[in-house]
Amino acid sequence: MLFAFSIAPATAADESGSVSDAVADVIQVVRDSGLPHRTDAMFTTVEGEWDECLAVIKRACEACAEHSPRVSLVLKADLRPGRTGELDGKLERLEARLAERSS
Repeated sequence: MLFAFSIAPATAADESGSVSDAVADVIQVVRDSGLPHRTDAMFTTVEGEWDECLAVIKRACEACAEHSPRVSLVLKADLRPGRTGELDGKLERLEARLAERSS
């Protein structure tokens, strides 16, 4: 299963509006989890089972809450039990389909 999420404090640490310290703490939680993951400019995606992924997301929200009394969480899930390797597999299938079209 894939869980894509974005966690950010609702208030910035200073007048610059930067939330990078809070986001860095969130990503550290994800990295420390050992789950397969990928982070881009807007979301982090983790792959695993329900309980383990949601536990990581909860810990990440708690890490963010250390920076702000209010936390924003956006969550999207691809619930496909029994599948693994989909973090890369979905992209590989997409690239293959696009390559077929250009042939």
